[in-house]
Amino acid sequence: MDAGPTARSEAPLPRIEAGRPVLTIGVVVARSGRLSSLGDPLDFALAELTPHLRRLAPRGTRLRIVGRDSKSTADGARQAVTELVRDERARIVLTLAGTRVLPVVADTCDSLGSVCVSSTFPWQVHYYGRGDRPLKRAFHFCWGLDDIAEVFADLWERAAPDGPTVGCLWNDGPQGNWSRHHVHGFAPVARGRGHRLVDPTGYHEPATDFATHLRAFRDSGAELVTSAATTRDLTLFRSRAIEFGWHPRLITCSRWLAYPPTATCSGGEAGQDNVGTLVYWTPVHPYRSSLDGTTAAELADAYAQRTGRPWLQPLGLAYALFEVAFHALRAADDPTDPDAIANALHRTDIRTMAGRLDWTSGPVPGVAVVPLAGGQWQVTAGHAYDLAVITPGSVEGLRPTADLVVC
Repeated sequence: MDAGPTARSEAPLPRIEAGRPVLTIGVVVARSGRLSSLGDPLDFALAELTPHLRRLAPRGTRLRIVGRDSKSTADGARQAVTELVRDERARIVLTLAGTRVLPVVADTCDSLGSVCVSSTFPWQVHYYGRGDRPLKRAFHFCWGLDDIAEVFADLWERAAPDGPTVGCLWNDGPQGNWSRHHVHGFAPVARGRGHRLVDPTGYHEPATDFATHLRAFRDSGAELVTSAATTRDLTLFRSRAIEFGWHPRLITCSRWLAYPPTATCSGGEAGQDNVGTLVYWTPVHPYRSSLDGTTAAELADAYAQRTGRPWLQPLGLAYALFEVAFHALRAADDPTDPDAIANALHRTDIRTMAGRLDWTSGPVPGVAVVPLAGGQWQVTAGHAYDLAVITPGSVEGLRPTADLVVC
C-alpha cells in the first residue's frame, strides 16, 4: 500500500510543447465504487468543456484536462493525485468527494505542491476536521452545517409550528459527530432556532435496528426527525417506524439525497418519499456559467439529452469547479506556479453555475459558501420523483416550486 507523501514538496515543472507551457488541470473523479454517482456529473462537465480548452487557455499557454479514478477510496484518491501531479504535472486538481476521500485529495495535493479545489462537503468538516490546520493551497466551496440547520428549521416550522421537538437520527461516525458538535455543528444552530433535540445514541453503519431511537422519539413527543443517514439506513428506519406504529410529520435528511429515490420501505413508499432535504442546485436556480453564459436550465437539459438520465444536483457544482479553475489560471500572475494560482484564488469572487463563490470574505481562509434552499422529494403525476423547492433559503431570486407535504 502506498503510504503517500509525508513531506511537502514542490510540483514538477509543467511540460513545454511548441515553446508553450502546458497547464494541466487534474480531476480526481470516482468512476468506480460507492461514490461513482458523484463521478458521473464531474465526468460530464469534463467532457463538455474539453473541446473549448484552446479558447479557455491563458495567453501563451496550452491547456489540458486529465482525469484519474479515485475508486471511491482514500488509497485510490491518494494514488490518483500522485499520478496527476507527479506524472501529468497538474497545476491544479479538482474533486467532488466524500467524507474519507476528499481530505486525502486535499492533503496529498498540499504535500505535493499542487492546488486543490473541492466541493460537496460541509465546510466546517473540511476545515476543522484536520484540527484547524489550514492547507496552503486547498480551496473549497460548499454550504455549512449551520446552513443545513437553518434550512431544515424552516421546513420543520412549516410542518409542525407548535412541535419544536426533533428526533435526531445520527450515526456514531463523522456525519453524526459533526452534526452534534457543540460549536461548529448542526445542533447549536437548530437549538438557537428554538428546537429541542432528542439524540438517544449514535448508531453504527450499516444499521440493523432503530428500536432505541423510535422509543425515545415517541416518548419525547417528537413529531419531526432529522438525519444524516444513508439511503439504506433511512429506508430501514422508515420501515421500522411503520412497524412500530409511529409516524413523524416530516423527516429531513442531509445525506445521499442528491438523487431520485430508489429503495422502498415496508409501507410501499420509497425511502426518500416526501423527505425534506437541502437544495443547492436545480434547473430553476437563477445561475449561469461564467464561461459561456449557459444557464442552469440549459445545463440540465444538455445532461438529460446526452446521457438519457435526469439532471442531478452535483452537476452545478461539477461545472463550477472547472469555472473556478479556468478563472484562477487566467487571473494568476504566473499560471505555471501553484503559489500564484493559490494567490489568485484568495482574490476570487466569481458568479458561477453554483452561484456566487467569494473567497475574499469566506467564513475561514480558503472557503467560499454555497447558498442553500429547502426542498422535498415529491411524487409527480407520472409516479416519478421531483425535487421540489419549498423554501428559497439564502438563494437570491429562487422561487418555491411546491408546497410542503406532511404526514
